[in-house]
Amino acid sequence: MKWQTDLDEVWLVVSPQNPLKKKQTLLNEYDRLHLVELSIENHPYLRASNIEFSLPQPSYTIDTLIFLEEKFPERTFVPIIGSDNIASLPKWKNYEALMKHYEFYCYKRNGSSENKSIPDNIKIFDFPQIEISSTYIRNCIKTGMPVDFLVPERVADYIRDYKLYK
Repeated sequence: MKWQTDLDEVWLVVSPQNPLKKKQTLLNEYDRLHLVELSIENHPYLRASNIEFSLPQPSYTIDTLIFLEEKFPERTFVPIIGSDNIASLPKWKNYEALMKHYEFYCYKRNGSSENKSIPDNIKIFDFPQIEISSTYIRNCIKTGMPVDFLVPERVADYIRDYKLYK
């Protein structure tokens, strides 16, 4: 973060219900929060957040940002997205308000096409990419393949100990 942006820290907001996913396909939000906490425990600029746990479901970015601004008026929040999300932004709740009131930081992802009409408030970052997705990791676990080199050791242990994603 500090080496490419002006952000003081990045909050990883765990959503209990993404409107684009079926809830029954998601791991329990408290397990997901704990996995995030384990993953970032040695990273001083990263923070796990359960802020959406107290908000109505499904979770919408605009509602979360408004809530965060009310709760933390001294802070400025910048949504971070992957470039694969740019095409679907017009489908987001209150898209126009999001584009008017927020700057977005966007990281390029392989496989997502470059959109020539990127709104001015989206700042694109070219960052080294790792070709490992959460879907790939979950599929490895389901098929019995080890994930020890794909996730932090404590995360792999927790997944194994609690038989998650099986």
